[in-house]
Amino acid sequence: MKYHTYNIITIGCQMNKSDSERIAAYFEEQGMREEEDKYRADVVVLTTCGVRQSAEDRVYGFVPRIKKENPSCFLIITGCLSERNDVKKRLKDKVDLWIPIGDIINIKNQITNKLQIPNSKQDNCGYLELEAKYSSKFKAFVPIGNGCNNYCSYCVVPYARGREKYRSAETIINEVKGLVRGGYREITLIAQNVNSYIDGRQQAADSRKFGFPRLLNEIDDIPGEFWLRFATSHPKDMSDELIDVIAKCEHLCEHVHLPAQAGDNAVLKAMNRGYTIEHYIELINNLRRKINTRINRAINRTNKSRNYFAAPLSITTDIIVGFPGETKEQFVNTAKLFKEVKFDMAYIAQYSPRPGTAAVKLVDDVPKQEKKRREEALMKILRKTALENNKKYIKKTVEVLIEGKNKHGDWYGMTRTNKNVRIDSRQQTADSRNLLGQFVNVKIIEIREFGMRGELI
Repeated sequence: MKYHTYNIITIGCQMNKSDSERIAAYFEEQGMREEEDKYRADVVVLTTCGVRQSAEDRVYGFVPRIKKENPSCFLIITGCLSERNDVKKRLKDKVDLWIPIGDIINIKNQITNKLQIPNSKQDNCGYLELEAKYSSKFKAFVPIGNGCNNYCSYCVVPYARGREKYRSAETIINEVKGLVRGGYREITLIAQNVNSYIDGRQQAADSRKFGFPRLLNEIDDIPGEFWLRFATSHPKDMSDELIDVIAKCEHLCEHVHLPAQAGDNAVLKAMNRGYTIEHYIELINNLRRKINTRINRAINRTNKSRNYFAAPLSITTDIIVGFPGETKEQFVNTAKLFKEVKFDMAYIAQYSPRPGTAAVKLVDDVPKQEKKRREEALMKILRKTALENNKKYIKKTVEVLIEGKNKHGDWYGMTRTNKNVRIDSRQQTADSRNLLGQFVNVKIIEIREFGMRGELI
């Protein structure tokens, strides 16, 4: 049977989105076209996430519904759940092909055999080097590596994606250069742990002569008007050298996502995180001190007036509440961390046991209701600190990358510090420009905990 259309459903992280973009590029190369309706597509791919039970449950909802509404489709499961035997058993009669993340490099051969389409001209190309069909015309995720060596006790990623493997610096830099030439405004370097990057050509010899700091420097030297971001960092690998480079790079946005996961040393040890909370706080202080000293340089770089606001560093994090054995006293230490660091945003998750991890052997002894209470307590602190941080923006002019329009017709976008900004649609009536994917100057006139409203300058 010849297949002509495809639909890809992506669940989970930025890396999954990047994987989906590369799978899409392969389908397009074979002459297939994207079908927005998953119930009408010939081929449906689910790029799955197994980090949280809630993400796993979405797959159990999607698959039966797709097969019921679109019984003739060819259904593929890839991503973190593609090697879980219990998932395969549960969905065995509804899935046509399982492709583990580690076998994405062979996706062309597997799909070619199953779908009876010609071999690709890129068959010798590795997974990380597959071309991507970017979902945006002005923002792109560029994977620099895949896999993880850390084996945090709660995390399935090392089992789902394998050990760390990195691309050569040359191929990464060339991809970024091509994106900049193509007018892309924001580029995000992604991996499970970007700051343990080693040039793929040197990885076999474990050479660290070309690590993440040098990669950032090389990309920062690329001429053009673009923002650079990266995700995600591990605190144990946030070196002084890397902090110095982050503070120096002009294209790099003033936003660092640094997952703490907990605010108590005993819990961090049980999580196998490899650092203390004292070290984490020291890292935050160093980042803020060194990056905030380049505020005046940021003003000069963008040639803005004295009213232009080069905002201080924005810090975001990930937190797990209710890890096995976490006492109320230990949770209080996490609340203290929130009050001390004053995060701009935190992604708080209630612990859920993940099959195959070390923590699954522990007793999940924090009741669901208590996990919810702890999550709400942290959110209360976060709302307060985020609002206080945003007050610095009132009546200040910031640079915003416009990402789209909401249902009310308001343009919206992000600042360099990763703050959401909405532009009042009443003002836009007199400004008919298409601002999508453009840098614009916006004066902030209203702030909330996790967003702002502004006027075009």
